[in-house]
Amino acid sequence: MTRFRSTWVEVDLDAIRHNVARLKPEAVELMAVVKANAYGHGDVAVARAAVEAGATWLGVALVEEGLGLRTAGLDVPILLLSECPPGSEPVALAHRLTPTVASEDGLARLAAAARGAIAVHVKVDTGMHRIGVWPPEGAVSFATRVVAAGLEVEGFWTHLARSEDDQETTRAQLARFRDVVDAVRVSGIEPRILHAANSGALLRHPESHLDLVRPGIAIYGIGPAPDVGRDVGLRPALSWRSTVTAVRRLAAGERISYGHRYVLDRDAWVATVPVGYADGYPRAASSRAQVCVGGRRAQVAGTVTMDQLMVDCGDDEPALGEEVTLIGGGGPDAWELAVHAETIAYEIVTRIGFRVPREVLG
Repeated sequence: MTRFRSTWVEVDLDAIRHNVARLKPEAVELMAVVKANAYGHGDVAVARAAVEAGATWLGVALVEEGLGLRTAGLDVPILLLSECPPGSEPVALAHRLTPTVASEDGLARLAAAARGAIAVHVKVDTGMHRIGVWPPEGAVSFATRVVAAGLEVEGFWTHLARSEDDQETTRAQLARFRDVVDAVRVSGIEPRILHAANSGALLRHPESHLDLVRPGIAIYGIGPAPDVGRDVGLRPALSWRSTVTAVRRLAAGERISYGHRYVLDRDAWVATVPVGYADGYPRAASSRAQVCVGGRRAQVAGTVTMDQLMVDCGDDEPALGEEVTLIGGGGPDAWELAVHAETIAYEIVTRIGFRVPREVLG
């Protein structure tokens, strides 16, 4: 597709491969979580790179996401991390997506759609309280009903709520999960794959690795918290770039953008950059975030608008067409922008919109 607009994202697949190889523990399988269009990076390209680097599973949230990967020719196991929505079960099974079961209704629908002993993964709620069998003690009877419905309990899994910042909570969840698994095994059901580790647990809690780890944000070279993962040598895969489309010299006292909330305290060069909140650049970062213009840090000046933002370049005169780095490539990283927008890096990269073309490198 022809690109006319001078705002784009670059995705480095060599960085994805590097990160997967760095993250994969020995003798443990790795599931690359590529939901939400691979956290904004492009799911098909990222999935292929992750598999090339050693990922043996892919994880998605939606049936549609799994179908897209299958249509693109990816043949490794794909786990649906949420239950199939009503009516989607036959399609999911026809495309060999591995379902998660976590409720009586979900189990009944899946059993009705299944033909033969399909493999499923049972999700246990150990304290996240989003989805899963709750209370955990009910997992034994639930697993028994899964088997009675003619399904195979291939996997048992849970999700950790605070693995990036709270050891006590994580240890308590893991202990609860181990107790549930032990009870299930005593009942005669032997799941082949146990998994609990998201990015934070993979990086901070080796005891959580079990049979399979499920890194999401870390495979993109972004830590699950600003101070987590820096010692692993992860490489950010995404950089977000634009260019200068207008330049003006303004006098001290001039006010910039909607609301006139940004007031120049000295004469300055102000550049216009064609990217805005409709592209996913956070309006909450107005007058707070920085970008790099020609390799020099500069302040976002005033309110971020729908399609454009302005930058206070001080005494450094920018040139028309000069490159502007919004994220990566020597500029601010996703966590820096997230802090200015009072959010998390996950949201920053997944919000980069469809109007911003992706250029795949490597």
